[in-house]
Amino acid sequence: MKKNNNELIEKAKQAALEVLLHNNHGPFRGLPRTAGWGYPEPYTRDLMISSLGILTTKNEKLIKSLRRVLETLAKNQSSYGHISSLVHDSEDRGSSDCTPLFLVGLGLWRKFMNEPDFLKDAAKKALIWMEYRSPTNRIMVTQLPTSDWRDEQWVLGYGLYVNTLVYIFLRLFGLNEQSEMLKEQMGRFTVKGDRQNRHVHEGLVLRSKPYYALWSYKVFRSERFDLLGNSLAVLSGIASHTRADHLISWIEAECKAMRQSEELAVDLPPNFFPYVRPEDPDWMPRYQKYNQPGEYHNGGIWPFICGFYIAALVAAGKIPLARKKLAALAELVRQSRVAEVEFGFNEWHRAQDGTAQGQDWQSWSAAMFLYAAACVEQKKAIFFEDIN
Repeated sequence: MKKNNNELIEKAKQAALEVLLHNNHGPFRGLPRTAGWGYPEPYTRDLMISSLGILTTKNEKLIKSLRRVLETLAKNQSSYGHISSLVHDSEDRGSSDCTPLFLVGLGLWRKFMNEPDFLKDAAKKALIWMEYRSPTNRIMVTQLPTSDWRDEQWVLGYGLYVNTLVYIFLRLFGLNEQSEMLKEQMGRFTVKGDRQNRHVHEGLVLRSKPYYALWSYKVFRSERFDLLGNSLAVLSGIASHTRADHLISWIEAECKAMRQSEELAVDLPPNFFPYVRPEDPDWMPRYQKYNQPGEYHNGGIWPFICGFYIAALVAAGKIPLARKKLAALAELVRQSRVAEVEFGFNEWHRAQDGTAQGQDWQSWSAAMFLYAAACVEQKKAIFFEDIN
């Protein structure tokens, strides 16, 4: 079984590199396309997340293209420092995660290529933009609903995922005093009760739960679980070793229970749970059409996020579990929805049956598989060891 898993993983790695090379040149100014089918545009967040896998390949064509992506983003940056959601379109703005993702991608590039001053002016402007995203001047940043990667899900106020990105770029840029302040702020409890003392600042730690809140703002919060944000918290070192251990044990136990109740069909965690259902107070009318329980952002299985989870397992020292999940991910990414290919590297899968439901040959699905595989092989959280 172990030999078969290794062969499958190696085949998946070769296929993932093929996907990235295929998507490396798209119809928009020759910039990379986001997916082989369905997404010809160069989406900023997808390509910045893909940079983790691209850099681990050390492929000259991909790295040269990534440089051009970063330079184009800097060229299309707003006068205030905001990074556009589409690499080639300076008018496509409004995201909460593209600017921090640009800073993460740029920070990784500088370290990997030993170019500490690359895009210095763009970095300075982006850092200033992010300072103004903190309404109380506390470093923690806020966002509006549907402004991060979840365009069909409400995350309001201090979102976990975006603030983990802030912590990561602060560390990459050597802003360690600010990063420690942010970690301390995120480590405070969310506000409990219906009144907030003006001297009490909310955080993202939940009482009696091992994971961080999806979001919080004043007396409001969501206690649903965000796999991407919590994986980044473990990977970056925001979560202590003890918290990381408890968090991973909780995830695996919850997923086992979901498989027993037929809410989950594969040995990989959904991006979000418990699922929001029509009878829940946080259900939105649009979810009926776009975000059903166990689907899309409401609990779909996203291969790129599973890649982050596997890397987080490695960071927590759980190598055997990481290997097991990598094999499960290699099996999952074989599926395609429309393309007749050996490995589909689809965008997302329905949790209840594991079927591919998004676009095939998605760049970040392929890139994060390569990154996760490299972390397992090298038994270290590549790039993040220096951050920790």
